[in-house]
Amino acid sequence: MKSNYIYNTYSTFLQNKYGEKVYKLPINLPISCPNRIDSYGCSFCSELGTGFEAHENTKTVLQQLEDNKHKIQRRYHANKFIAYFQNYTNTFIPFKKFKDYILEALSSEDIVEISIATRPDCIEEKYLNFLRDIKNEYHIEITFELGLQTINYHTLDYINRGHGLAAFLSSVLKISSYSFPICVHVILNLPNDTIRDTLETANVLSVLPIQIVKIHSLYIPKNTRLCYEFENGTISLCSKQEYLERLVLFIENIRPDIIIERLFSRVPQKDAVFSNWGTSWWKLRDEFLDSMIKRKSYQGIAYQDLARAALDKLDYK
Repeated sequence: MKSNYIYNTYSTFLQNKYGEKVYKLPINLPISCPNRIDSYGCSFCSELGTGFEAHENTKTVLQQLEDNKHKIQRRYHANKFIAYFQNYTNTFIPFKKFKDYILEALSSEDIVEISIATRPDCIEEKYLNFLRDIKNEYHIEITFELGLQTINYHTLDYINRGHGLAAFLSSVLKISSYSFPICVHVILNLPNDTIRDTLETANVLSVLPIQIVKIHSLYIPKNTRLCYEFENGTISLCSKQEYLERLVLFIENIRPDIIIERLFSRVPQKDAVFSNWGTSWWKLRDEFLDSMIKRKSYQGIAYQDLARAALDKLDYK
């Protein structure tokens, strides 16, 4: 193992996979979420969803891709891109519209991958069959991004996710049967979650056929239910130091081959009443890396095969 290795970074993963820099281009569709039909949606989700870097959804998919592509090319000199259907639930749309959006994204040059963000309870086989055909015909990678947030079903109920752990497990097994890579989103500092939940989330993800994890630190957008609870003092959040401890524990226990796409949320401070304890994400990342270096630690150092964990106590001599 390299002496400077701490965790599997997403940028290195993409560099090795495609041979050069690759950047995600967010796409914002004029869609919503099933969780907003009969309720207010997830308690941390604003009316605008989560696409803070996305264009207005009045622009076509191709316009959004081209506009973002030119900006990224000027700034980072990248030539390959991932079309990232980011905001809301991108499989919660009529099948024909879904197909049209995917095909429009493929009409943009230098797209090497399509990434689709969705909910665990919005996975249907005809969508998967279509994407499998697209993957084979266009020789392009298709990745699914699933929002889990936490394995604690009490917390899932509290934040009004509208699904439980079983739905997540079912969707992972269904998607993986098509050999699509899966990226799972988790939040390590949700109200009521403990450091034990952090450990169990890492353990559960490690036994599943997933390839990527995107870790978020909780941010609270303005005008959300969580915003009102935070301002009224009815919820408490863990300290920055405890979050860093949870993050270290998560990385140490996650399966060594899983790619870590992100460690902290990256949102404009002006859009939130709480975000990263008032600290920039890159400073938090530096603090995390310093902690790992001081511990002489790295991803998966504490990972174990849970199916045989108790056998380690057996005296084989």
